[in-house]
Amino acid sequence: MIRNSILILLLLLGYISIYAQSLPVKSKYSSASNLIENNSVNITWSKNSAYYLWSENGEKFLYRIDLNNGKKAAIVTERALKDLLLNGKFDSQDIIDKWNLYSYSIDDAQRYVSFRVNGHNYTYYIKNKSLDRTVEESKSKIVSKKYNAGEHWKKYNADSSKYIFGRGYQLYLFDNYTNKEYKLTSDGQFHFSYNYNNSATVDTNKSVSTSAVWVGDKVIAWREDKRHIDEMAVINSLNNPKPTLRTYKFPMPGDSTVVGVDVKIWNTKDLSLKTVKMLENKDQRVIQPGQLVNGRTQLFADRIGSNSKYTFFLRRTRSNEKVELCRLDYDIGEVKVIISDTTLPHINEQLFTVNVFNDDKDILFWSERSGYGQYYHYNFEGKLLNKVGPKGEYVVSKIVDVDTNKRELIFEVYGYSKGINPYYKQYLRTYLDNELGFLLTPEFSDNQINISSDRKYLLNTYSTITNPNKYTIRNLKGKLVAEIGEANISKLESIGWKAPELLQLKATDDSTFLYGLLYKPADFDSHKKYPLITSVYPGPQDDFVPQSFTIDDNYHQSFADLGFLVLQVPSRGSSPYRGLKFHSYSYGNMRDYPLADNKNAIEYLAKSRSYIDLNKIGIFGHSGGGFMTATAMMTYPEFYKVGVAASGNYDPNIYTQWWGETYHGLNTTNKPNYIPTAIELAPNLKGKLLLITGDVDTNVHPAHTFRLANALIKANKFFDMMVLPGKDHGLGDWYYQSLIANYFLLHLK
Repeated sequence: MIRNSILILLLLLGYISIYAQSLPVKSKYSSASNLIENNSVNITWSKNSAYYLWSENGEKFLYRIDLNNGKKAAIVTERALKDLLLNGKFDSQDIIDKWNLYSYSIDDAQRYVSFRVNGHNYTYYIKNKSLDRTVEESKSKIVSKKYNAGEHWKKYNADSSKYIFGRGYQLYLFDNYTNKEYKLTSDGQFHFSYNYNNSATVDTNKSVSTSAVWVGDKVIAWREDKRHIDEMAVINSLNNPKPTLRTYKFPMPGDSTVVGVDVKIWNTKDLSLKTVKMLENKDQRVIQPGQLVNGRTQLFADRIGSNSKYTFFLRRTRSNEKVELCRLDYDIGEVKVIISDTTLPHINEQLFTVNVFNDDKDILFWSERSGYGQYYHYNFEGKLLNKVGPKGEYVVSKIVDVDTNKRELIFEVYGYSKGINPYYKQYLRTYLDNELGFLLTPEFSDNQINISSDRKYLLNTYSTITNPNKYTIRNLKGKLVAEIGEANISKLESIGWKAPELLQLKATDDSTFLYGLLYKPADFDSHKKYPLITSVYPGPQDDFVPQSFTIDDNYHQSFADLGFLVLQVPSRGSSPYRGLKFHSYSYGNMRDYPLADNKNAIEYLAKSRSYIDLNKIGIFGHSGGGFMTATAMMTYPEFYKVGVAASGNYDPNIYTQWWGETYHGLNTTNKPNYIPTAIELAPNLKGKLLLITGDVDTNVHPAHTFRLANALIKANKFFDMMVLPGKDHGLGDWYYQSLIANYFLLHLK
């Protein structure tokens, strides 16, 4: 008995020793971008020229391209400028040796280049190849009006005759002519305040800034009502001198209410008040002016004060299948629906936008009514004029340029060219008043453009995960003007770096193509067997699979170099860029929808790749990827042997309301937990599972992890858990990455 106890103790000590000897996993590629020559190119546009810096075998050249004929010529080298600086005794050898030419300006007409060294301005004359130090003019002392910091809370009207301000939770008006103060409201409350100062206890005698705004002679107050929204809380254990509690409003799926909205309009000439009916029912949501629409575009930013007669805003149903563009008329205090659009089962939260421009005469409204998100052109009154852009099964992501005079636009599009990876960004030139258009970036790669200020030319930077950046200049008719060149990765390859393998395989339905990556060790040997770990994120907001050239995305290559195969294949339902059918595959099945595709992809690859060890399959992910990791481990317990699940929303019923109700639907059963969770799968766990969470995560609350841990304990399942003190939802530092790597090294390899 004693002997057995000693043996067990020795085994435990060995286990602890392995952990103690584990090393931090710091990517050898962390600064490898410096090994890439011409990893980026910036164009300085001139009327008929384009200038850029380019390195060749360590020497840096300043090039000029004649945009009329596409010919390029070197203007000067960095070495030549250093020699001129040294010969002119402008500075010391040490300063000149350390200086790099990276910032400059061009006078195309006068033919000179200006740059700075050690705080001094220099001019290089291209024609006679000479250099002068520019004599800087002395800057006259500017006497500025002293800002009265004590009165920052005053918000004046146009002629400064009146100002509005807050006190407590209420709104006040002060008339400078009559020297009178008017209390406009008495219904302000905590979480329903007229002011930016919205704490639980406020000084009712202190004047503060108000969130209300002036529009001509009117004052508009737009309030969110969060009084009936329940609170969540986290404890900051690292706070000194003692831990502190942080509480915040957090609407959840199935709650009896949503964040409300209240709008009031005062005519300050007679102090008359109009209260606006903003909602048709209590379960509508409003996106107000001055907010970001879906965090993507500032379409409505500041619109509440940009027009003295009205403002636009968006109104949505709670389940997010219907959206309305509305216009609020200030004079009559009424709301008019301009455009209404319904998409089943839900709107694409990530890509939906509205653009209102040309003095509000033109409205571009994004819709998936054809099954693919594209723009539709309406007039001010909401009459549909035409679809914008060519017909086809492709997705328009956003508008990157608008020429209101020519009534032309440039769209960022996905899936426009057939037969290529549908995740590659391309750019389409279109016309506001018809369905015509043509492709500006025909390269079968992931593209990124920079448009010249005169809108005649563009720089296209394009790459794939396996091919580094290439650079071309085209005019806005799509014609190739000049090829600049390709980034040089020979030094990167000399340290053992290899690009991941591009994959194209079918989903479980045997018809939908999935596009992914397979990372292999630097010393990969196809005759050996390797454990495989799959890196997952199920979406539906994004799949986080890189498409452009990347050295070590999310440490995937670093993990592979430890002796693993690392697989990243997105599942159906994971991306908003592939149309309504693909994106909405997740609807109503937030827990299980990505699992079969992931398992099927691994098994499919293993059939033709004998180096994949199907007995050693691991899985890891963060946030939604953490949820998917734990769920996969407990859905296919014989298949996935080791998992690391970080910050997972294992119980979607306590995650944010819009996410759960958009992607799963409303609670029609009146049950408290109507969305399936990972928690009820806890009895199925067989493999090794590490749960990680930050203790002050206000996005995915640590309660998700603790509830899953509690269920595993009740099911008598052994697991590991790491709580990272002081960490919120963002965990991506080297310690977190080391936890993942060492866990797989210990249990899978």
